[in-house]
Amino acid sequence: MTEQIPHPLSPQDCLVTVMIAVSASDETIRTSELVKIENLINHLPIFATYDLDRMRLMAQTVFDLFSVEDGLDALFGLVRDNLPDHLFETAYALACDVAAADGTLTDAELRLLEEIRFELDIDRLHAAAIERAARARHLTV
Repeated sequence: MTEQIPHPLSPQDCLVTVMIAVSASDETIRTSELVKIENLINHLPIFATYDLDRMRLMAQTVFDLFSVEDGLDALFGLVRDNLPDHLFETAYALACDVAAADGTLTDAELRLLEEIRFELDIDRLHAAAIERAARARHLTV
């Protein structure tokens, strides 16, 4: 019997795992964050062919990785291996949108966003613009 090799993550799976990781980073996945993830998947062109049912599998992948030592490093390894470089800023933008969805940024979310910037080599000025845009989109009156 041959051992089955797991299917690699699609670029869309990588984007979803990054969003879920940001949501789960403070150990509290808020409804507003889940709604934001689902809305992004339902409305952005990059997810046009994505099966929303895979979100549960990606969430379990993130939870499994977060439960082991060096799991965050493994998550970033999966993302770097399966997400084309030209989508790194997209991943960061989506992460910022999810982090801002509930109107507050926790220390854990801020640390993970910093780690994403580092791991995906997001230019500091580009990151600042992305962060400012996310803030502008999520302001309330």
